Amino acid sequence: MSRSATPSSRAGPLVVQPLKRRHCAECRTGPLRMLVLEDGTPRCLVCADLGHLVFLPRGDTALTRRSREESGLSAVVVRFNRRKGRYERQGVLVEEAGLARAERRCLADAEARRRRRARDARRREREDARLAEAFAAEIRRLFPGCPPERARDIAGHASVRGSGRVGRSAAGRALSEGAVTSAVAASVRHLDTPYDELLMSGVPRHEARRRIGAAVEGVLRVWRGGREGVEVEVEVGGGGMGVGGRGEAPLPHGRSRM
Repeated sequence: MSRSATPSSRAGPLVVQPLKRRHCAECRTGPLRMLVLEDGTPRCLVCADLGHLVFLPRGDTALTRRSREESGLSAVVVRFNRRKGRYERQGVLVEEAGLARAERRCLADAEARRRRRARDARRREREDARLAEAFAAEIRRLFPGCPPERARDIAGHASVRGSGRVGRSAAGRALSEGAVTSAVAASVRHLDTPYDELLMSGVPRHEARRRIGAAVEGVLRVWRGGREGVEVEVEVGGGGMGVGGRGEAPLPHGRSRM
């Protein structure tokens, strides 16, 4: 190793994983997997009085920190990276008893984190249920003609945590009229019009929305008026496609079954 590439440590002994075959200058043991440089001379861990320590690879920051805290003697292990031209940390050497104590502390913390995650999950479930219930109630208030089961389905779909849907937006959580109406319109668009079929047939999204816009507004108008189970005159426009719910027989052109 060149003089410029000699590693240094400010926190106790430093151990090197050599790139070349090296032998201990004192006991001639080798080739060494780890060595200590004393005045540039390689020595094995036993001759350097570190032979009783165990190697802990890098990767678990908490376990590494606690292992060093629990060990009266520890050493940092490094290896030279030729491409980057610098030494990089590979792990630490710590006392076996200190490592065992550190592992027990980490396991205790892991159990505490598991319980906290479970509590947080239950809390989020309750919050999500309350949001979906409030969202459904607001749908029924703004659209009294919307069937209760359909309102619950819309609210549940729109308020799924992490979905990025309108129910999880700030406006959705505040139950703003615009957010609630957007969620209902989206449901009508996909379930009560041939919107999906238009997209699958290659119609551009904006054109597909234009074609079914009157159908969506027709359903929303009926639901706002508090009427359920009625047919609405709508003009789909283009393609001659009727409007009907999923799995239902097509209605006559320009009609929508609610």
